[in-house]
Amino acid sequence: MPAGDEFPPVRQGRRPGAQRAPHRRVPRLGPGPHRHPRGPRRALGGDPHFPSGQETDMALILVTGAASGLGRNTAKALADDGHDVVVHVRNRARLTGTDDTDRFKGVVTGDLAELDAIRDVAGQAAEFGRFDAVIHNAGVMNRPEDATVNTVAPYVLTALMEKPARLVYLSSSMHRTGSTDLGRLTDGTAAYDDSKLWVTALALAVASRWEGTSSHAVDPGWVPTRMGGRGAPDDLTAGHETQAWLATHHDVTPRTGGYWYHRRTQTPHPAAQDETFQARLLRALENHTGIPLG
Repeated sequence: MPAGDEFPPVRQGRRPGAQRAPHRRVPRLGPGPHRHPRGPRRALGGDPHFPSGQETDMALILVTGAASGLGRNTAKALADDGHDVVVHVRNRARLTGTDDTDRFKGVVTGDLAELDAIRDVAGQAAEFGRFDAVIHNAGVMNRPEDATVNTVAPYVLTALMEKPARLVYLSSSMHRTGSTDLGRLTDGTAAYDDSKLWVTALALAVASRWEGTSSHAVDPGWVPTRMGGRGAPDDLTAGHETQAWLATHHDVTPRTGGYWYHRRTQTPHPAAQDETFQARLLRALENHTGIPLG
């Protein structure tokens, strides 16, 4: 295992059998019957024109991992509330059979397990302009790519995209059993709970470093999605509503740096709030990807 935070760079190539498509113009989906009339777009983040608790007339929001489950429900709820929503999916086939894509402003595609594809997703997203909010919802569990999808991808997208007013990162109560051994980031031993501790620390690190951008981590609960299973006991609606709320509302206290469960703050793992660990994590992620946070 490499010593300290000096990690070899993340693999740039593709998994065997995968083919990378050239960069392409991003498909934009025209207004459909589900679209709501909106007023002029106004930026999020403490806008004095909006009293406490009120949403903007319209916001441009990116939701990653929006093919199903929490991500799809979050994207649909935001679109139904009148926001311009761009959804990310691994590939367009993931949208096959859905009947609600016409409510979204557009789609970006890419496998967040590959650094080249993550970069490409950032490039596709940039074609829509500056987002008011980005919800880093995409995640996997018990796979070799847990750390890449759950931690590295949110980091790279955060670093490469123009700073939004609001950032939301999907955490989990399981982050409390995660390891602070950052050597696991690249040696193939990172577990799901490790990746969720790291992304929680990332959210709080961004909160303390980026003035003017609010950044929060969210535990959606153990909900009945494809990942959580049909028997999961938590409320799926409450799981996605907190993400949408943090991305749009102005009655959020604290304004930044919160760890949330169903619109209530909780105390995360001590390491997630530790400035020394946050600095180690950011250094490790920069060494791992070759991309500074900025």
